[in-house]
Amino acid sequence: MAKETYQAIQAQIKRLQDKADTLRAKQRQPIIASIVRSLDEYSITLDEIKAAQTKGVSVRKSPGRPAGKAAAAPKPARQVAPKYRHPDTGDTWTGRGKAPRWLAAAEAQGATRDSFLIK
Repeated sequence: MAKETYQAIQAQIKRLQDKADTLRAKQRQPIIASIVRSLDEYSITLDEIKAAQTKGVSVRKSPGRPAGKAAAAPKPARQVAPKYRHPDTGDTWTGRGKAPRWLAAAEAQGATRDSFLIK
């Protein structure tokens, strides 16, 4: 097997990139035609598309939502009260997710999880 050179590999990359670009252009044509048909079918203007793309929202009224109402903002994550506390350091853990290292180490030494419960 002949030793490949950097220039040969770069030439191969260029050929493959050109081939990929050509294939991508061929695949785009039916998609563009479909989009144009949908634009015509639903009477969507380019200004509406640009506004939706830049703002991330629809400029037309949705049939299911009253005019002037914005989408509900996502609720902030709920704070959960700690359930376990390390007696020496005061570190706490809610009991959700992976157990903290201090608790895992204590359990490895024979302590029970219940001994760290906050009462």
